[in-house]
Amino acid sequence: MPKYQFTVDVEPQYLPEQSAPDQDLYSFAYTITVTNAGEVPAQLIARHWLIGNALGQTEEVKGLGVVGHQPLLGPGESFQYTSGCRLRTATGTMRGSYFCVAEDGERFEVEIPAFVLDAGDDAPRVLH
Repeated sequence: MPKYQFTVDVEPQYLPEQSAPDQDLYSFAYTITVTNAGEVPAQLIARHWLIGNALGQTEEVKGLGVVGHQPLLGPGESFQYTSGCRLRTATGTMRGSYFCVAEDGERFEVEIPAFVLDAGDDAPRVLH
C-alpha cells in the first residue's frame, strides 16, 4: 500500500430540468467519492479543474476545498460530495487534481482522471 494515495470515483449526471438546450445551456451534476487508499491520514486542501466543451473551449476552476469542506481522511476513509457545472454544448469533459497534505506534513497531488459530461438522448443533435 502506498504511503500517500487517494482514489477518486466520479458519477456524472445530466440535469435536463436545469438545462435550456435552445439557449445552449446544459447543466450537469457529478458525485465524487474520494477515498484515502494510503497509509497516512491526509487532508484534501484544494481543487483544480479543467472543464472542456465540444467547441474546444476550456474553463479553469481553482479553489480551496470541495463544496465548502476540507475533509481529513484516515486510511480507508471516504468523503462523498456532489457538485455541478454548466456547458454551452451537450457534451464535454472534466479533469483535474486535488492538492492534499498528509498528517506528517507531506504534500501530494491526486489526479482526477478525465470523465465525460454528456446530455445523451435528451439533447438535440447537431451535425457539423
